[in-house]
Amino acid sequence: MIAPSATLEREEFHFIRDFVYRNASIVIDEDKHYLVEHRLGPLIEREGMRSFRHLVNELQQPSAGPLRGRVVDAMTTNETSFFRDSRPFEILRQIILPQIIERRRPSRQLHLFFGGCSSGQEPYSIAMLLRQHFPELNDWDVRLTAADLSGEMIRKAREGVYTQFEVNRGLPARLLIQFFEKSGIHWRICESIRSTVHFQAMNLSQPLGLTTGIDIFFLRNILIYFDQTERSRLLEQVRDNLRPDGCLMLGAAETTVFSNTYFVPLPVEFSNLFYLKNTPAPFQTTTA
Repeated sequence: MIAPSATLEREEFHFIRDFVYRNASIVIDEDKHYLVEHRLGPLIEREGMRSFRHLVNELQQPSAGPLRGRVVDAMTTNETSFFRDSRPFEILRQIILPQIIERRRPSRQLHLFFGGCSSGQEPYSIAMLLRQHFPELNDWDVRLTAADLSGEMIRKAREGVYTQFEVNRGLPARLLIQFFEKSGIHWRICESIRSTVHFQAMNLSQPLGLTTGIDIFFLRNILIYFDQTERSRLLEQVRDNLRPDGCLMLGAAETTVFSNTYFVPLPVEFSNLFYLKNTPAPFQTTTA
């Protein structure tokens, strides 16, 4: 078991930082020793290792595949909540989705993609929003694809079981009653919502491998963990997989500026949330 006094030496930190970047394209800043210690300390203890040096040595062994995956999982930020930052969901409901749905009426197909979905609250929030406000989609071909680097998060998302604390974060009481059922001391999202989201493990630093065009890409709070090279590479993939009149959604602290010339922001009040391909904006941006 790791000693309470064990610390992360500089050489070990650099190895882990480079390892995480190679395997997940996630940038760990030079001053984040404490973050690595905080996230990998419990893993070292669970693995029965003695120190960070022991961990580094094990990661270099040919048989370290499963351990490498657990280290990447531990170093991935999985912060999320239902209807996180409620304003983007209102813009989706009032402006983005109605116009995209109108354009897809001839094909009756809609495909949304969620990168870095963590434990599933965001795609499930959108699934509930579609069910509640756009009932006409019930007989459409609607696909919600949600991906995350962490196999553990994908497992949790597929189960759709959340603690009281998790459902209290952003989920309106009426939706808890309508779309969840009690499961012991936890809450399980109903099968009619859970079955609409396809979860898969995916490394966004690798080719996305999508087979159909995407109407809305959700990449909220993902780009902030990548350097400029990886941001540009990912955004190029998004451009290639996004339909010509589709939409990219980022987090409030993110932007495509300085990373590519593929996207332009929606005008004025939505410019820090929604982006379009570098063509004249096809969206009306006034709410009803």
